Amino acid sequence: MDDVSVREQLFHNRVRETIICVLLFTCLYMVSYLILTHFKKAAEFVTDDIEDATVNKIALWLCTFTLSVAVCAVLLLPISILSNEVLLTFPQSYYMQWLNGSLIHGLWNLVFLFSNLSLVFLMPFAYFFTESEGFAGSRKGVMARVYEAVVLLLLLALLVLGIVWVASALLHDNIARKSLYDLWEYYLPYLYSGISLFGVLLLLLCTPFGLSRMFSVTGSLLVKPRLLEDVEDTLSCTAFEEDSLSRKLKCGSTTSCWVKLNMEAMKKEYQTARSKRIALEMRRKASPWQRNLGYPLAMLMLLALTVMCVLMVCFNVLELLLDETAMPRGMEDPHLGMASFSMFGSLGAAVQVVLILYLMVSSVVGFYSSPLFTSLLPRAQDTNLTQIIANCVSLLILSSALPVFSRTLGITRFDLLGDFGRYNWLGNFYVVFLYNMLFAGLTSASLIKTVTWAVQRELIRAFGLHRLPLTVSRSTVPFRLLLASGLSKIQ
Repeated sequence: MDDVSVREQLFHNRVRETIICVLLFTCLYMVSYLILTHFKKAAEFVTDDIEDATVNKIALWLCTFTLSVAVCAVLLLPISILSNEVLLTFPQSYYMQWLNGSLIHGLWNLVFLFSNLSLVFLMPFAYFFTESEGFAGSRKGVMARVYEAVVLLLLLALLVLGIVWVASALLHDNIARKSLYDLWEYYLPYLYSGISLFGVLLLLLCTPFGLSRMFSVTGSLLVKPRLLEDVEDTLSCTAFEEDSLSRKLKCGSTTSCWVKLNMEAMKKEYQTARSKRIALEMRRKASPWQRNLGYPLAMLMLLALTVMCVLMVCFNVLELLLDETAMPRGMEDPHLGMASFSMFGSLGAAVQVVLILYLMVSSVVGFYSSPLFTSLLPRAQDTNLTQIIANCVSLLILSSALPVFSRTLGITRFDLLGDFGRYNWLGNFYVVFLYNMLFAGLTSASLIKTVTWAVQRELIRAFGLHRLPLTVSRSTVPFRLLLASGLSKIQ
């Protein structure tokens, strides 16, 4: 009788965990589909060729699945940390019995499995599927494209597995020879370990740059306060400039050839003047609280989060030198509800969650702001399917490396679960130590540069020195002239 009850309990637990995972993934899939439909180019899905439209829809569904996995990978650590704090706060609650270590461990394993599946199979298949036309001599149709895409995917898989086998043979000769046929237990995790290492290195480059770019991106979304500036006067000048450019554009077709050749330049100037006028009107309509308090508070919050990240990484560097337990490692059972993963309790855990999400947003901003990946930036209703596939792959690489990235930097003490803790390079002290030092150095340098340049730019604009001709160096302006200019504006 006891055996039956135990088996029933295990069965009910497995059914409950499956239902929770399915509901969570369904919600993420719906959100991801709404995001992709906002950016996709509608002309590719509403065409006269039904075959192309069908192929594009299937590829979009695969991209939606991949983006859902990426979002779930971002939420892995926050969900795990918050679940532990909830169980600590309500240890005997009947309604929280479903939240256990088995569920969290299963989520980590599913994300790892679907990340491998998306990166190795689904996204390459989606790209080959959209580019294929069927083999020569075969009957045209969707299945002909499927056959061609599958063949290309198999050839790519053989090529990648050959490269992985050669790399493992060079690094681990004996293991590679013994594991030649052990595809699932050795080669796929080894391949994903290399992809994760690439993602962690990409985060190392993008996150410090993104942390510095967050100030300018946030500033563009808020109303900035301007020192010693007459908004009405500036708005009148901008409106006059916009009207002048508008008249020139209307008369461009009937004037000289020289004006016709400069039509594109005048259009750009007109768009710049128009956007400047709109920004000035927003600043004029904004309330004093929004104009003078919102922007400084947002900048102070970003500065506090960035400084906190740097301080936690510096503290982690000291722990790496003094304590071996600071090294990132994997664990089999998370033991939720036993102890907090932060020395400051629930408040520290909440700060960890905020910092992890902030680092992810900063890495995405830095990724799309870098010169190499600017062309991948999606545009609303104007992003083709190839760009969508590239964006989904990039976001999945960044998000799947986020748990390893956060644990390596010491942002959280929640150890890696499942196959995330099996990466070969996690146990190398020199790699982890050098990674922490590079992140702290790059972030500090970017932060200092951003803050000093922002203060200098605001002072120059406040005292009207931005109107000086380009031939005059602003750094050579005497301090007495700067002070006199400021006093005259105040008077």
